[in-house]
Amino acid sequence: MPSETLSPTTKYALVTGASRGIGYAIAHNLAKEGYHLYLTCRRSKERLSEAAAHLAAQYHIECIPFAADMGNADDVAQIFTRIDTLDLLVNNAGISYVGLLHEMSDADWREIMGTNLDALFYTCRHAIPLMLQNHRGKIINISSVWGNVGASMETAYSASKGGMNSFTRALAKELAPSGIQVNAIACGAIDTDMNKSFSPEDIDALRNEIPADRLGQPEEAAQMVLSLLHAPDYLTGQVITMDGGWT
Repeated sequence: MPSETLSPTTKYALVTGASRGIGYAIAHNLAKEGYHLYLTCRRSKERLSEAAAHLAAQYHIECIPFAADMGNADDVAQIFTRIDTLDLLVNNAGISYVGLLHEMSDADWREIMGTNLDALFYTCRHAIPLMLQNHRGKIINISSVWGNVGASMETAYSASKGGMNSFTRALAKELAPSGIQVNAIACGAIDTDMNKSFSPEDIDALRNEIPADRLGQPEEAAQMVLSLLHAPDYLTGQVITMDGGWT
């Protein structure tokens, strides 16, 4: 738990799925901004612990790692027993599934929905009371363009991200009177491990569809998070697309 000797102006952020890719890039940028961090991952506990130690040493912040399944209500509740105050929640943890819907198992469907959508409910349910205590806060959800337009062979993933977008808009209306902003970033093709299942030929074909002629970088998604942090408080309930002109 963060030290009680820290300045009352110190800010705290929870970033889910932070061991690599977009999540780690977000954590790194927040650390540079002086945020004290709570970071989660599902499986890469050692990697996350090393990342947390590095950020803590480099930026002189407190950085606490948790290995947890964010689609599990008990795991999320356990994390929040360690959190007394929270200024920012970044829901980044996510998984994909590529395949025909009629060949998808019940377990695969539940895993996608649990990690990508149920986790929003669990984290926000705990984070909102902490933000209400301070009469301020920001919730940023990392979504996908497939939540806007859908993708063949990724029906479950598209559905989960579409749910995230609706969740964002609805919760923003609920929390706006309390001074809490809720927004989402609908990312296009970002160069992360999630795309490692595709062949080089598939990646080339994908890149050729994107007007920017390249995949986005995790750092660019992290920069968008900082942009939302510094945006006017009147900006809420938005799903901002960042996809190089793709969709």
